[in-house]
Amino acid sequence: MKKLLKELAPSDTDSVDLDAEFRASNIKEVLDKLDLELIGLKPVKTRIRETAALLLVDRVRKKLNLTAGAPSLHMCFTGNPGTGKTTVALRMSEILHRLGYVREGHLVSVTRDDLVGQYIGHTAPKTKEVLKKAMGGVLFIDEAYYLYKPENERDYGAESIEILLQTMENNREDLVVILAGYKDRMDKFFHSNPGMRSRIAHHIDFPDYSADELLAIAKLMLAAQNYRFSPEGEKTFGDYIRLRMKLEHFANARSIRNALDRARLRQANRLFEGSKKSLARIDLMTLEAEDILASRVFLEGKLDGESNTGTETKK
Repeated sequence: MKKLLKELAPSDTDSVDLDAEFRASNIKEVLDKLDLELIGLKPVKTRIRETAALLLVDRVRKKLNLTAGAPSLHMCFTGNPGTGKTTVALRMSEILHRLGYVREGHLVSVTRDDLVGQYIGHTAPKTKEVLKKAMGGVLFIDEAYYLYKPENERDYGAESIEILLQTMENNREDLVVILAGYKDRMDKFFHSNPGMRSRIAHHIDFPDYSADELLAIAKLMLAAQNYRFSPEGEKTFGDYIRLRMKLEHFANARSIRNALDRARLRQANRLFEGSKKSLARIDLMTLEAEDILASRVFLEGKLDGESNTGTETKK
């Protein structure tokens, strides 16, 4: 019997083809998609690739009975608004699913309002319902620090945190939680909640985009909607970006998307009010410099549609 067990046990000479495992997992498709979707963010992409490599090697190790316990996959994404945190979370959920670390691979994105109730007995059902929806996938909690409000004695966020902590520990093999928000506020949140800090193994910081990167993002956004800049329009939008970055409540790619929406609105009005009633396809596609110069960034030094809370609205 001992001889038979010895023959069946893996030996140090057993091997697997890591490249074949990589191809079979189809995670290359997800990593390539991430490169296409997001301009820049090299440190973030590097960390995602490193994490994918760790999980792939861990899966291969299991095939040779080299078990090391399930890796902790809960994460924290820090950075300013509009830096791609939600997009990366979505691709991370796909990677986890393709490598077999979550059953479904879906992403459930929530904020405090989805988790915390307004009266006694309301928070636990809300939090548990969200966790039920996210089970088998990834739960993305944006601005997670708002869960903790120690200055308010009647706040129920602490109850939600306790439920989250218990679920994160007991369901590590069926749920990955990603917390997101500004870095300084997340640091303060972890300092006040050591239990949460101890359960987060991966911290990824998302840098702001440069002006050139934001212009490249704008061109990608336009191309996805069958629009384009004229040469002068592109130059003018580059000037707009540099001015906009200096103003309050700048939200990186989110601000760029909102600015393009307003430029498209002005383009449509220009075409409708213009004397040229027979329009070629290129006319309908092209944003000109005048569609951008009408922004109050140029006229008054402040953005049109800007609210005091930093949330941009369209006009």
